[in-house]
Order: sequence, then C-alpha cells, then structure tokens
Amino acid sequence: MAENSEEILARFEELTVLEDEFDDAELQILRQQNAVTSPLYAKRATLAAKIPHFWALVFEQCPPEVDQHIQPSDSKVFSECLETLEVSRFEIDDPKGSPRSFSVKFGFGPNEYFEDKVLEKKFWFRRAHEGWMGLVSEPVKIHWKKGKDLTGGLTDAAVKLWDAKKVASTANGNAKAKDSNLPEYQALTKKIELNEETSLSFFAWFGFVSSWRYVSAEESEAATAAESERREKRRKGQKVDEEPEESGDDHQQTEVYPPGEEIATIIAEDLWPQAIKYYKSAHEVDDEELSDLEVEDYDDESDEELDIRGLVQGKGKNSKGGESPPAKKRKT
Repeated sequence: MAENSEEILARFEELTVLEDEFDDAELQILRQQNAVTSPLYAKRATLAAKIPHFWALVFEQCPPEVDQHIQPSDSKVFSECLETLEVSRFEIDDPKGSPRSFSVKFGFGPNEYFEDKVLEKKFWFRRAHEGWMGLVSEPVKIHWKKGKDLTGGLTDAAVKLWDAKKVASTANGNAKAKDSNLPEYQALTKKIELNEETSLSFFAWFGFVSSWRYVSAEESEAATAAESERREKRRKGQKVDEEPEESGDDHQQTEVYPPGEEIATIIAEDLWPQAIKYYKSAHEVDDEELSDLEVEDYDDESDEELDIRGLVQGKGKNSKGGESPPAKKRKT
C-alpha cells in the first residue's frame, strides 16, 4: 500500500536528519585525518627538499582537470623555480571556522617573472543566508616584473576591485554597495572580455574569489548558527522554516577564474595527498614510447637525438646546468 503524503514527508525529514549526521561525521573525519597525516606531510616535505624538481614533476603529472589549465608558460615557471608546495587546514581548530577551509602555499626560487618568494592563497568554507555552501577566497597580489605578467593584468585588476569594494563598504557603513558602480569593476570586466579569446594562465587562479559570490565570515557565522537551529528542530521533529531564496548578484561578470574552486579542491584533496604517486609516475618510462622514438636504431647520434634520449630518461640538462624534469607522459 502506497504511503500517503504525510508519511512520505516524515521519511524525507528523517533522511534530512541523517544527512546532517553524515555531515558532522565528515568534519570529525577531517579533523582526525589532519592529526594523523600532518607529521607524515612534514616528513615528506623534508625528503622533497632533497629531490630536484620534486614539485615541478608532480605538476607535470597532475590530474587532467588541472593540467588543462596549465599553459606552456606556466609549466616553464614551475620547472624553473617551483620549490615547495604546502596545503594546510588553517581553521581546523577554530570553533568559528571550518575544517574544510584550507590554504595552498607555493614557494618559488629567484626567477624572471615575479618578485614573490611565496604565493599563498586561502580558501574559506562559508555558508550563505540563502543556503549556498562552498569555498571563497580573496585575490592575491602577485608582484610581476616588468613585461612578465602572464595573466595580462587580470590579477592586478582583481586586487584593485577587491580593495575598492572594501573602501566602498567602509564608506557605506558596511552596507553592500553595487559593484557595477565602481570604475574598477568596469576595468576588470573589460580585461576579462579581452582575455576570453586567449588561453588563461594558471596564475590567474590567484585572482579567484568565488564560483557564486563572496560570503563574509560574519554572514557565514550567522547562517551557520541559523542552520544549527534548523538542525536541532529537525531532530526534535519540529517545523523548520525554509531558507531564503537566492538573491541576484553581479559577481559572475568579474570572476577572473571561474573554475577556481574546482582547481583548489583537486590540489588540496588529490594532488597534495597523492604527490608521491604523481612524482613516481613522472619517472615511469613507457616501453612503447621508447620504441616509438627508436633511439636504439641510432648509431651516430646527433646532439639533438641525444637530447631526446636524455629527456625521455629524465637526464636532460636545463639552462642552469642542473637536471631538467623528464618529458611529461601522455595521460590516458
């Protein structure tokens, strides 16, 4: 006999309560996992520091979802000067924060592209009044050297708009101002339009803000408290008020790196924990690829042919005289 609408609704509420419990369990697992793996990541960092091009090779073998956003010019930066990578759950012990928040910190040696030795991008896991949940960030200033900005001015324009919005918010007593009224908004919009027909540099990722809209810590704290009240009512079988409907927002027109949240999540949850696996895969030489090159057929090898053999075997030399990363394997 089919259940009536009231019985179906009751089952639905029970499932929602169970979903809340799964969410709480996931946060507990994140805290436990962080406690267990942190010493291991520290040990790996010590070992990686002794291996030339460790992180450059990891990025050479990164998942296709990330790889498709790394341009040849970005690969050149990584291969020449990327020295360290670190992902940390900086709100893991913050009662007002979230274990899902994390930062991605890149360490670079001296290079021809920018002055920064460290580029760190933080991602806060926030909840909006309308019920949206996800990662938000703030644009990171990259101090590009003259003529070397791989983003075509996008990161600088994103930072300028961000700073202008903060000034406008303060002037309006923290009331939300319409972004489109700011000249910095118009300037960034034009830059985004100009860059739509070109390949976007991975470094534009440092200008990412949100895939939806920016959610402040204050809004997230209030929304989280309201959700906690709703959860408690659901546990008690009480009627729960519906969440407010999503409001319109003009943020999407000035998001310089739309896949920013996806890229950040893959780095934090795949590339970072699986770095050893990706490093090892960079040194696996496919017999079929070697056969295709037919290096064994050359008796009188030219310098170019020797260079090819060296790259395949991971023994090439870079312009600085050190070992270059081996040729990137084709992903299947």
